[in-house]
Amino acid sequence: MTRVVIIGGGPGGYEAALVARQLGADVTLVSSSRLGGSAVLTDCVPSKTLIATAELMTDLQGASELGVNFRDHEGDVATTVSVDLERINRRVLKLAMQQSADISGHLDRDGVEGVHGRGRLDGPERVIVETGSGEVSIDADAILIATGAAPRTLPTAVPDGERILTWEQVYDITEVPEKLVVVGSGVTGAEFASAYLSLGVDVTLVSSRDRVLPGEDADAAAVLEDVLTRRGMKVLSKSRMQSVERHGDKVTVTLTDGRTVEATHCILALGSVPNAQGLGLEEAGVALGDGGFITVDRVSRTSARGVYAAGDCTGVLMLASVAAMQGRIAMWHALGDAVRPLDLKKVSSNVFTAPEIATVGCSQQAVDAGEIQAESITLPLASNPRAKMQGVHDGFVKLFCRPVTGVVIGGVVVAPRASELIHAVSVAVGESLTADQLSHAFTVYPSMSGSIAEAARQLHYVQK
Repeated sequence: MTRVVIIGGGPGGYEAALVARQLGADVTLVSSSRLGGSAVLTDCVPSKTLIATAELMTDLQGASELGVNFRDHEGDVATTVSVDLERINRRVLKLAMQQSADISGHLDRDGVEGVHGRGRLDGPERVIVETGSGEVSIDADAILIATGAAPRTLPTAVPDGERILTWEQVYDITEVPEKLVVVGSGVTGAEFASAYLSLGVDVTLVSSRDRVLPGEDADAAAVLEDVLTRRGMKVLSKSRMQSVERHGDKVTVTLTDGRTVEATHCILALGSVPNAQGLGLEEAGVALGDGGFITVDRVSRTSARGVYAAGDCTGVLMLASVAAMQGRIAMWHALGDAVRPLDLKKVSSNVFTAPEIATVGCSQQAVDAGEIQAESITLPLASNPRAKMQGVHDGFVKLFCRPVTGVVIGGVVVAPRASELIHAVSVAVGESLTADQLSHAFTVYPSMSGSIAEAARQLHYVQK
């Protein structure tokens, strides 16, 4: 029986463990924290639970347009809706613990041995685990490193866990911030800025680039920034943070041009650094790339024979879905099963703002740069009958297809629940369907997904 040792209990680790057991391997999973990793404990699950409450608040703000009014106990029209942030965060952490427990139960049922402690390589065929009672040595035929990443911080902006926070520390807040500064306009920064804005917080977003979400579709980012500023957010573009200091119950964010922003709280969304130190990687022959991330190929192999890596510690694409797939691919390859190398061109992703932004496949930037030849069509959601019924005014559907064959190679959806709507486009991209094939599939009337089918139909005429 092949012995597999996995270091890290996040999506890359626990999904790999399940595949390895399915293929008959003897599997040990080493984790220094509860199972689920940052995705479950401090990142995806907690943040999206917080955002779920924020979404409800967003819906309530548009309720009057749909004919819904709120009144207080005296019958007067209610003018405000408040949130209990301490209660919200209790629910956030409770759901994270429940999800972690579910993962632990699944691994136990499948026969995965769990070891609590910090693992490191002792060469490419052995793992040493530091437990509370000493060290344990485990021999392995295959090793997977899935240790994730941690929030990046700066010496001039040191989190204190109370007023200056990383995205992992926000769930300890018990009172709604009076004024919040979010530093960083990437996905994490935009999501938290949008969520707290919906919760009624005065939010300022500091962006070193000329727009919010510089790595996303420019048209989508423009829609989001317009919505956020319309709802009251202040966006400081082309503004780089120099330092963040706390003075009592106030925080001062100083920009490199000398301007300052005063607030009660600050969230730092400055990117991530890999958890790759102290693992004995280089001594075992595992090469590290830029930023200290573990270098892997498309089947998750490192430069050391028999050692694989998956998830945020590789820096490939920091999504829980990609981490899980990297872990599965590693085990399929290591244990001799059929395997298809990771194809980032078919990965769907989502930004959980209001509205959401979902993408898959080729980008507008690649098309504009001449890297990919494609026809495209963009349909505003404002013309969609379901969107009109729900009071949705902002958003669009954009599709890309090959000029001659009509094969769908990408798409962008900006809408409430775009994370659900993108699936049809993801299937089309993954299975190389043509725009005509996508358009011929029935959609419910009325539905938001009808805009995807309509965009595909219009691509037929563009090709002609």
